[in-house]
Amino acid sequence: MAGSLRERRCQRTVSLLDTDKLEDWLRRVDAAWSLTGDGRGIRRDFKFKNYYHTMAFVNALAWIAHRQDHHPDLSVSYNHCSVTFSTHSLGGLSENDFICAAHVDALQADPD
Repeated sequence: MAGSLRERRCQRTVSLLDTDKLEDWLRRVDAAWSLTGDGRGIRRDFKFKNYYHTMAFVNALAWIAHRQDHHPDLSVSYNHCSVTFSTHSLGGLSENDFICAAHVDALQADPD
């Protein structure tokens, strides 16, 4: 199912997803994504071999965010990047967050 999300583009006009359907949406992306504590975002941690691989991932993610015009919150360190998607203008989750998560899932780096 995540493949179909990767074929989609974010839309400028979106609405909040029903909170009772968020688990269904989570099943459409990699199982490593989870709801944030407040339920207004989805989060995933990525681990890398070194700083170079981490930054390559961050740069590729930035390209996706720019192309989709939907930008995550990032926390970046030497070999780790935490990615949180939320539709800030709505104060919660929209389809755009899951579309971008599916695109980011495709970036999973080779561990070597």
